[in-house]
Amino acid sequence: MATSFLSTANAFLSSTLASSSSSPSSSSSSLSVCPHKRNAKRQQLTALSKAFTESPLPSSCLTKRSLSVCFISSFVFSMGGKGCFDANAAILEADDDQELLEKVKRDRKKRLERQGVISSSKVETGYLQDLVYKLSKVGQAIDNNDLSTASSVLGRSTDTDWVQKVNTAFTKLSSSPEAKTEVDTFNSSLASLISSVTKNDIESSKVAFVASARAFEKWTSLTGLLEQLKGL
Repeated sequence: MATSFLSTANAFLSSTLASSSSSPSSSSSSLSVCPHKRNAKRQQLTALSKAFTESPLPSSCLTKRSLSVCFISSFVFSMGGKGCFDANAAILEADDDQELLEKVKRDRKKRLERQGVISSSKVETGYLQDLVYKLSKVGQAIDNNDLSTASSVLGRSTDTDWVQKVNTAFTKLSSSPEAKTEVDTFNSSLASLISSVTKNDIESSKVAFVASARAFEKWTSLTGLLEQLKGL
C-alpha cells in the first residue's frame, strides 16, 4: 500500500512538472521575467516530494504487520506445543512398552515355574491322565444311557481312592486362585454326577458330567497341563 501511495505521488509530481513545461513560451517568459518565482516553485515541489517519500506508513499497514508477527509467533508456539505433546506421547509409549515387557517377563517366569513343577510331578500327572480316561468312559456310558457302566467307573461316593489321588494332584499343581476355584467347581460337579448316576437320573447325570468336564478342562488350561494330558 505504501509503494502504491508513493507511485501515485510521483505520478502526480511528473504531471505537474510536465504541465509546467508544456508551454515553452509562457514558461520561458515567466522564468525570464520572474526567476525568483521559478526557484520558489522548485523548492515547493522538492519539499512535497520529500514529504511523500518520508511520510510514515499508514496505521493500517502497521496493523497488518502486527497481525503478521502475531500469526508467525502463534505458529512457532503451536509447533513448540506440538513438540512437547509428541515428547509426552513418546514418554507414555515408552512406559507402555516397558510395562508390556515386564508383563511378558513375569508370564514367562510363571510358565517356566509351572513347567518345572509339572516335570517334577510325574506321579500326579499320571493320576490326572487316569481321570481323563475315566471321564471319557463315563461320558460314553451316559451318552448311551448306560448308567450302570458309568457307576462302575465312578464308584458310589467321592471317598474312593482315585478321587483322593486326583485331589492330591490338584493340590500340588494349583498355584493360582483361579485354578483352585476350578478345583472346587470340579469336585462339586463330580459329587453331583456320582449322586445322579447312583439315582439313575439320566438328565441330571448329563448336566453334571458337562459341568465336571468343563471345570477340569479350564483347570488344565490354567495350570499348563492342557498339552500334557492325552485325550483332552
